Amino acid sequence: MSSAGVVTCSHFLVMGIRNRDVSSCCFYHELSLTLKLAHSEVHQQHSGRICSEGRKREVAVAVIGTLDAEARRASMVAELNTRGALTLNEAAETWNVHAMTIRRDFDAFVSAGIARRVRGGVVTLSGDDFTQRKHQNAEAKRRIADKLRTLIKPDMAIAFDSSTTIHTLAENLTGATRISVVTNGLSAFQALSGREGIRCYLTGGESEEQNISLVGSLAVQAVRQFSLDICFLSTMSIDPAFGTSELTMEQVAVKQAMVDASATVVLAVDSSKLETRARFKSLPLSAFAILVTELDPSDPRLDAYRNQIPRIL
Repeated sequence: MSSAGVVTCSHFLVMGIRNRDVSSCCFYHELSLTLKLAHSEVHQQHSGRICSEGRKREVAVAVIGTLDAEARRASMVAELNTRGALTLNEAAETWNVHAMTIRRDFDAFVSAGIARRVRGGVVTLSGDDFTQRKHQNAEAKRRIADKLRTLIKPDMAIAFDSSTTIHTLAENLTGATRISVVTNGLSAFQALSGREGIRCYLTGGESEEQNISLVGSLAVQAVRQFSLDICFLSTMSIDPAFGTSELTMEQVAVKQAMVDASATVVLAVDSSKLETRARFKSLPLSAFAILVTELDPSDPRLDAYRNQIPRIL
């Protein structure tokens, strides 16, 4: 292949990815490396400076196919790091490829140690860290918090779990009147402490670094001492058939205690968690009176939940 032929191929490939939303610099390194390998391959197989047009097309197609996969995976990793989770169906639709292709991509992420499989998709391993999860889907969590605030009335006794979604509510809860809040979340307790109009109670228990929370029998017993008007819970995963699920049994036990102590139970999740499953089954959807997401209540992604949860906000 002539040098002019390589330039043309490179120009075509780069033009082909300009419209992709790919932020990973490693992808551009791989682009350069792939082009060099393709160029080297042609020279090794053709000692002369001229090769057939058919061979040019063959190399171009091979390289384009490789780069498409790399571009897709780089884009998926960027989205995974932003949102903390990807579902199989959503990824197949977003990147316009077959579900089997997405499964292979997910397997590659797991093998590379950047994600963990859950039913229906993957979650980023960094998503297990509270500080990083707090910034994932931040705008969605703010929209959810705005909806949740409308459910809080004067003189209520309330439970907050230790999730980052409910932490966002705690951070933005202003203007409350004579409410009492019990939480096992250290970050939520810190955000609410000293806030006018709020009496805040922290459960005892064993420290759990993953959620910056308190868990165990002491936390469960503390929650059971309250008679609560409403509790606000989030979850790692929600599935129409499986209900909610969590990464640890300790979190399951505390959430179940909050449900048992509350007259009304609200589930708050961003849409990235829909139709996914985590390791431990937590609560059936029938336990919840209200489902709150960042989506419009009429969004078809919520259709599978309408017959099981009476109210969707």
